[in-house]
Amino acid sequence: MQNEIMPNFLKKRAFLTPERTAIYFQDQNLTFKQLYDRSVETAGKLQALGIRKQQLVGVLLSNHLDTAVILYALQLLGAPAVMLNNRLTPAEIIWQLMDSTSSFLILDDSFADLEPIIHDQYPSLMTTVKSRLISGSSSIPDIQNEIRLADLCTIMYTSGTTGNPKGVMQSYRNHWWSAIGAALNLGITDSDCWLCSVPLFHISGYSMLMKCVIYGMPIVLHEKFDAEKTIEDIIAKHVTLMSVVPTTLTRIVDALKDRKLPDYFRCMLLGGGPAPLPLLEACVEKSIPVFQSFGMTETASQIVTLAPEYNLKKLGSAGKPLFPAEVRIELEDGSDAKAGQAGEIVVKGPNVTTGYLNRPEATKEKIRDGWLYTGDIGYMDEEGFLYVLDRRSDLIISGGENIYPAEIEAVLLTHPDVVEAGVTGMDDPVWGQVPIAFTVLAEGSGISAADLREYCLERLAKYKVPKEFYFTKELPKNASNKLLRRTLREWVKEGKFQLF
Repeated sequence: MQNEIMPNFLKKRAFLTPERTAIYFQDQNLTFKQLYDRSVETAGKLQALGIRKQQLVGVLLSNHLDTAVILYALQLLGAPAVMLNNRLTPAEIIWQLMDSTSSFLILDDSFADLEPIIHDQYPSLMTTVKSRLISGSSSIPDIQNEIRLADLCTIMYTSGTTGNPKGVMQSYRNHWWSAIGAALNLGITDSDCWLCSVPLFHISGYSMLMKCVIYGMPIVLHEKFDAEKTIEDIIAKHVTLMSVVPTTLTRIVDALKDRKLPDYFRCMLLGGGPAPLPLLEACVEKSIPVFQSFGMTETASQIVTLAPEYNLKKLGSAGKPLFPAEVRIELEDGSDAKAGQAGEIVVKGPNVTTGYLNRPEATKEKIRDGWLYTGDIGYMDEEGFLYVLDRRSDLIISGGENIYPAEIEAVLLTHPDVVEAGVTGMDDPVWGQVPIAFTVLAEGSGISAADLREYCLERLAKYKVPKEFYFTKELPKNASNKLLRRTLREWVKEGKFQLF
């Protein structure tokens, strides 16, 4: 099916069910026909600015109805969107734009002050802010009535073990099969409605825009997560499904107090790490159906999901692979692990990326014979349920955001007073985990934690900045001189450090 042609998703949906509600945002709502018409109009304005088919377009936008329209408009033009995390620093954003060789950038008006900074570093990049785009002139757009499933739709950057971000290439095929796999697992009803409060620049958010069109299902889009507003809209908009991370699910449960969600609400799709037992028990008490899942940017959202009837019986499990996908556990010698035996989680399916943008070596290393080597460690039990033991070895998941220690360490090591650096995650009651840093300083250095924190704030997104800085004479390493981050976590528990 890789080379098959399909009708443009949004155009086909607008033809099939034109009067059906497509999207709710604040006090606005659009039918699929209205959404298509507005996206065509926006496509004309994008084309008037010079955007054409196959041009990579950076998108730095917040959750908004206009954002959804712009993203659909880019699909209509056949211009792949480079989805930029709006929590990144200017330096990180510029790096991703240059690495992807994006030719254009669309910014939220709230990011307008970045335009001169970006132009200074990337002068050939054309830019516009949303308000200028909306008020600008238009042309008759060259709409792509058909798409090749193999065509590139989106690029989302994810960090690797080296700390260098890589652009994950996501085709229409990946998004299509992700939606089909989810539908075969969760089912679809005529009354379904999905609430989205996660960022659209994340695969979890973007995948909802794709499902909305493919399923013909309305989506309730929130600018940001708010527990009370979530509960209010679940009731008012008859929401039946929602994607959450443990932090947001906890806040919903706390906000409900003695209340319960309506009986028609049928799925809390949980990502970003397994839910703790007390949270699952609270959800059972309130009759909230939780579907735990495992997925990544490279798999275009979930690839393994646990049905709610197994939440307590299979505590800690991410579930079984979706219908189009396969999962196995591979040992270091290349053989398949037996039940209960830990090894690397390897996945395969039509929703899995074909590779990393401009990174043939990384692609060759991670994807072999169609199998994606996730770098995550886990095992499968006798019944085929997957248990994830370590997210990409040392990955820190904070409030649903992936944080890679190597990226933070690389920044710390650019400081002239830092000789060595090691970063790990520490449990946090609010965010699940937060990063903490251990450093070996140059002799005679008088640098403080405040200095290092300020240094990191200038170079990293705020959520990546370590919450604590510790001083040590040496870092724990193995015989190959590789940093042992798990030992750092043990140091925190045992108090084997000197706090700045």
